[in-house]
Amino acid sequence: MAIRDVLMRGDLALTPSEEKIVRLLLTDYPTSGLGTASSLARRAGVSDPTVVRLVMKLGYEGFPDFQARLLAEVEARLHSPLLMMEAKRQSGSNDSAVLAYLDSVTTALQKATAATPVQTYERAARLLMEAKGEIVLVGGRFSRHIAGMLAGYLVQFRSGVRDLGVLSPQIFDTLADLGRRDVLVVFDYRRYQLDVMAYAKQAAALDVRILLFTDQWLSPISDLAEVTIVSPLEVASPYDTLAPAIAQMEALVAHIVSTLGDEARARIERLEKVRHANAVTLDSDPQENGARKTPGPRKTPGPKSAKQDDKA
Repeated sequence: MAIRDVLMRGDLALTPSEEKIVRLLLTDYPTSGLGTASSLARRAGVSDPTVVRLVMKLGYEGFPDFQARLLAEVEARLHSPLLMMEAKRQSGSNDSAVLAYLDSVTTALQKATAATPVQTYERAARLLMEAKGEIVLVGGRFSRHIAGMLAGYLVQFRSGVRDLGVLSPQIFDTLADLGRRDVLVVFDYRRYQLDVMAYAKQAAALDVRILLFTDQWLSPISDLAEVTIVSPLEVASPYDTLAPAIAQMEALVAHIVSTLGDEARARIERLEKVRHANAVTLDSDPQENGARKTPGPRKTPGPKSAKQDDKA
């Protein structure tokens, strides 16, 4: 089994410190594993023994064994006929900008699959659904729209969800009501917005737990986050893509849905009743439904009487 596949195994029971190492290894694979154990530990912000314990948990005899396997894997890839074929293939210069861009987004989505361990999504789901206080969501100029989407999903599963939207001086007043029972969900991608970082830093000082969605270069908020989900951004465009970030957010929602209990399901049923009573959607509007009924067969008029002809 390739080391990347070992790191992505769903049955691994990782501690938060071990999860940091796995996230770093996957984010910069395989380069991040080619240095010393100490350098890997330093970059991940953990101790040297934690690195050794992790590689042994993964089934290797120690860090030298892990690194030897990684080097062998790299060498095999460099001599792969398939890789050589791809390297010599002509670039798609005849493709339109649209097709080239969409192809690069597909590649970014594939990278996103390997950028974050499955266990991280599980921890993020527990963080959101088990929080005793509020779930507060914030993002940057573009990423705040993803925060709003996630808020729209979460409000169906639990109460106490608040999307902050555009950060203003008045929005910062919400920090006065936050504490250790609450969770802050932050979407922060390069170039890392100053007001978003300021809000997260002040929330962390109040012992608010933080779930961070960010890129492979890691927002400074990653130092404060309890759980971090990493997304690749680079595509064939001067603008970064947020498509993988949206997919990761929706993957988290899918995991939450798969674990819903009776209380959450009952909440969804109550919301559906409220929406139906207020005709929120087309399928809940009785007038619209009546107007859109499929008409029956058209009756063929019979012959007109003489009286009808006279009136005509």
